[in-house]
Amino acid sequence: METNEAYIHSIETFGTVDGPGIRFVVFMQGCPLKCLYCHNRDTWDTNKGNLTKLDDLISEIKRYIPYMNSSGGGVTVSGGEPLLQTKFVTNLFKKLKELNIHTALDTAGSLPINQDIQELLKYTDLVLLDIKHINDAESKILTGYSNKNNLNFAKYLSDNNIPVWIRQVIVPGYTDDEKDLLELKKFISTLSNVEKVELLPYHDLGKFKWNELGLDYKLADTRTADISDIERAKKILGI
Repeated sequence: METNEAYIHSIETFGTVDGPGIRFVVFMQGCPLKCLYCHNRDTWDTNKGNLTKLDDLISEIKRYIPYMNSSGGGVTVSGGEPLLQTKFVTNLFKKLKELNIHTALDTAGSLPINQDIQELLKYTDLVLLDIKHINDAESKILTGYSNKNNLNFAKYLSDNNIPVWIRQVIVPGYTDDEKDLLELKKFISTLSNVEKVELLPYHDLGKFKWNELGLDYKLADTRTADISDIERAKKILGI
């Protein structure tokens, strides 16, 4: 596959929750993590999605420039995990910067940082970084993987002064333990580039996708998070 084409799961033309302003959101296909609460289970397979050419995507994005400009918005590339198709995202962001469009990368930072990722970050205005779990052992239970790459990615962003919004999904019984939240608070305090910390309430709206794929949704008995869960976590984190 050429670096000017990529597998894309879907797009959202008027996103309002994935970065500042009105966003054109590109959801890339493929993800190495196996998050138990994933609401986009159909994005995991790297061999699926819509093969899309860069020029076609740019043409579509240009239609929404007036909305992005008027709202202080831009383009967010999400997933799946966009770092699986880093070279394509880099080429996309280069084109967007030529058009003076704000770029945001929504990632779990789950891959080791290499030269390709470093190059991508040169054209990235904002990173929305999902910290799945601050505890490595618990991260392996929740996502199937260690959190070491994730936390190293956060440190790299801080060391290189790349603005970041830290995100964590509050899953009752998994990510809401006070000790873990205090550890997360301590880790965030070591970073110099954090503009915002967002806590996202766990919901089970993606459960039907797991069922459609004939897969066992292991959090079927886990309650969804409510406003009191979020407020409690905010209090512990001091945000």
